[in-house]
Amino acid sequence: MSFYKRLRDLREDADRTQTDIAGYLGTTAQYYGKYEKGERELPLSRAIELAAYYDVSIDYLAGVTNVKKACSDAAFSEDEVVLIRQYRRLTEKNKGKAELFIDQLAEAQPETDGSQFRGG
Repeated sequence: MSFYKRLRDLREDADRTQTDIAGYLGTTAQYYGKYEKGERELPLSRAIELAAYYDVSIDYLAGVTNVKKACSDAAFSEDEVVLIRQYRRLTEKNKGKAELFIDQLAEAQPETDGSQFRGG
């Protein structure tokens, strides 16, 4: 997907017009329209503003990834980061087995007050 198509898709998904987004950026609809058509390069500062506006990562906005939000390692403990890296190395078949095993462990887990989700 081209970077410029992603700009248009995000705008349309948010039910906004080019005029709306141009106003947010402090420019004209005609000028903003050139970003969506690829006739004018989108400056990094504007890309950052748009990523914040649409609540997506810069990588998603640029078409580098199809994952809308970046998940920073800071959101995970060191053990969780290691598990994610190991999971990513698995074959699809083994990922399925791991997911099934995790589901079974979660179901067998005694009920808690949810503190494990608050870092407790």
